[in-house]
Amino acid sequence: MGKIRIANMTFYGHHGVGESERDLGGKFHIDVELVLDLDRAGRSDDVEDTVDYQQVYNVIAQVERSKRFRLLEALASSAADAILSRFEVMEVTVRVRKGSVPLGGLIDYAEVEITRRREQ
Repeated sequence: MGKIRIANMTFYGHHGVGESERDLGGKFHIDVELVLDLDRAGRSDDVEDTVDYQQVYNVIAQVERSKRFRLLEALASSAADAILSRFEVMEVTVRVRKGSVPLGGLIDYAEVEITRRREQ
């Protein structure tokens, strides 16, 4: 088994619980970690034997743009489900970060992490 990580994909979206968050929008950062067998790709050096990073990015971008999510949890869950449905991976972890979360104090960001595993 091995892991592929695509880190800090950045999107401008209109997600949030508050109306002002959804109206103004903001930056969202998404990380994806894929667990899969990388032995064949390591030997063949052929993209057909692994997961194409561009396709993963495209799926994440499509999910992020598909609707205005109220919760980071829902965005992360939708992204994880989309990855599992489109790629032959054993497990996917999605992390979604949002800065400027209106919590009444200063924070760097809020983050949600969701892991999904393929049924055996």
